Amino acid sequence: MKLQQLRYALEVYRHNLNVSEAAEALFTSQPGVSKQIRLLEEELGIQIFIRSGKRIISVSQPGKAVLQTAERILHDIQNIKNIGYEFTKQDNGVLTIATTHTLARYILPPIIAEFIGMYPKVSLNIKQGTPSDIQQMVSEGKVDFAITPELPETIEELRNIPCFRWHYGLIVPNDHPLLDHKGVLTLPLITQYPLITYEFAFNQGTNIVRAFHKADIPPPNAALSVADNDVLKTYVKLGLGIGIMAKAAYEPKTDSDLTLIDISQLIEPCYSGLLFRPDSYLRGYIYDFIGLFNPSLTKERLDQLLYAPVIEDFSI
Repeated sequence: MKLQQLRYALEVYRHNLNVSEAAEALFTSQPGVSKQIRLLEEELGIQIFIRSGKRIISVSQPGKAVLQTAERILHDIQNIKNIGYEFTKQDNGVLTIATTHTLARYILPPIIAEFIGMYPKVSLNIKQGTPSDIQQMVSEGKVDFAITPELPETIEELRNIPCFRWHYGLIVPNDHPLLDHKGVLTLPLITQYPLITYEFAFNQGTNIVRAFHKADIPPPNAALSVADNDVLKTYVKLGLGIGIMAKAAYEPKTDSDLTLIDISQLIEPCYSGLLFRPDSYLRGYIYDFIGLFNPSLTKERLDQLLYAPVIEDFSI
């Protein structure tokens, strides 16, 4: 059995059972990937993947167990490499973070600038996606950690650490009728106009969805769903609708043709935070980056939150 074979099988699974895409991601050939997976299956005496002709269509029950173990093995190997790097090149390495466009564009720039000044030899990679995308990146070990705008509900395989809270705001063109409204702003009133917001905003469990449920009205369909605040604001400026977005993404100077309306009384604040795999080994410069993001998260505090055993309370 070779680590390469485990890596190939896991990559096929991560690419929705598409061997061609997995081979491309691995910078190798499709026949080479298929051959190594076949050799692994022959050695184990099981089928990891179920096939129809030459096409992989699903994962077998024992295959799921093999892939889960393979993921842990490969993650632990990376941890071993990190330990080696930690003691040989403490100011050199790679830091990969997953986050959303809002955080990458409006919150992280000064932190990243300071971090690069501290560690000029560290290669910093920022991967952007929706909250579910970045959660998956952490689960699969593709990033060191994630900074997410809304912490997910408890997930067994991940640890989440709240850092700060933020509010949604409503942006409208400067001549919009809502600015002349004298009464109390309500969600039913807002939904009379086409809504433009994030593509994940109306996913189950978000604060926006909870706000509509609390108001006892069904969440509307967004007229436009976007991943980028700049795109969102562009469409609002064109008069295609009104926008629900993070208040921090509103810039008075550059967005002077838009007005920001406070809707914190309608939608509860969101808690932004960090997502980790609890089996990750964090190098020294990762602790320093997190300290820049949230000074209260010292190395000792972070280790306690990440690695301390969970004590279950069965009292009634």
